[in-house]
Amino acid sequence: MKVLAAMSGGVDSAVAAARAVDAGHDVVGVHLALSRMPGTLRTGSRGCCTIEDSMDAQRAANIIGIPYYVWDFSERFKLDVVDDFIAEYSAGRTPNPCMRCNERIKFAALLEKAVALGFDAVATGHYASLITDEHGNRELHRAAAWAKDQSYVLGVLNSEQLAHSMFPLGATPSKAEVRAEAAARGFSVANKPDSHDICFIPDGDTRGWLADKVGAEQGAILDRTGDQIGTHEGAHAFTVGQRKGLNVGFPTSDGKPRFVLEVRPKTNEVVVGPKEALDIAEIAGRKFSWAGLDPVASEITEADVAGMRSFDCEVQIRAHADPVPATARLSPVNPADYPDGAGAISASRSQETNADYELVITPNQPLNGVAPGQTAVVYVGTRVLGQCTIDRTVSAVAVS
Repeated sequence: MKVLAAMSGGVDSAVAAARAVDAGHDVVGVHLALSRMPGTLRTGSRGCCTIEDSMDAQRAANIIGIPYYVWDFSERFKLDVVDDFIAEYSAGRTPNPCMRCNERIKFAALLEKAVALGFDAVATGHYASLITDEHGNRELHRAAAWAKDQSYVLGVLNSEQLAHSMFPLGATPSKAEVRAEAAARGFSVANKPDSHDICFIPDGDTRGWLADKVGAEQGAILDRTGDQIGTHEGAHAFTVGQRKGLNVGFPTSDGKPRFVLEVRPKTNEVVVGPKEALDIAEIAGRKFSWAGLDPVASEITEADVAGMRSFDCEVQIRAHADPVPATARLSPVNPADYPDGAGAISASRSQETNADYELVITPNQPLNGVAPGQTAVVYVGTRVLGQCTIDRTVSAVAVS
């Protein structure tokens, strides 16, 4: 096959490209320039897409012996990832930029261009596995080593994208083995630190970055009954579950700390309460997609007049969170749950919001600290069945 290897400049993508060559594929390496003003050097494990990363990718491509190019996707990245991130926080939601980047950049813009140029697949260094069933349908599964499993951030991929994807590291038992292989191949990135945090905020100061982008205006901090107990310098700086940075004027009656329960951007208010109020009994979202065949076509459940019958699954709400046993179903949207119509849905998202149905997920035990805007990925065994962007949550604790 003719394969385009996405090379970030890290060890995983370099080894993935080399393995694609070893498998007999005709491979071309490409590095995505995602910033209009890339830094010359990384700051430890912070940041990515720097000039240094591009050079590291080129050195690996030279050793492998494959052609190498740099493609400028900076404008697309700004519109679909950075601007989306700002819009979501401004709407009181907590976005996951890595999900957006995979959805809109690596497996939409890049894959579309690759297919248009005659490539059969795009190979990346993600730790995830692809399985083809007896009918030729692709399924996305967890990697062999769950400690490094990255299937969560790939949950946004659809059937067509999976058909043109390749993950050469999926069966690798450990990251240590990948680093050892990189060293044996002579790659200079063998011991390069993994990047983390938000790549376009390399100093890690998300609050300061957002204040610079959207401004800061003083607002009220409320308790669950609506009484004002403090002030803040901008609702965008807070996210559900946050404890630090709350300017609360007096202690609670029980002396326990408060946590952010809700962010209200329209009124610039932040609602706080006890830790137990973070427990969530149900989550739901209208922007959902299936990674391959849907649950009905996969014979996991059956369709009914209400949408889709409930089925057993596991739900994961963060990249490094443990999966939680749950049930899921498709249900008709209740307009009362969406008083603003479409809700705070960013227009830049690639997958349309379903106006009639929502994916409703009920964990067997309450989830803790879930915020609208996060992504819930649904698993059946090791298989990634699909995902939704969380629009609403239902608290397990009544207001008192």
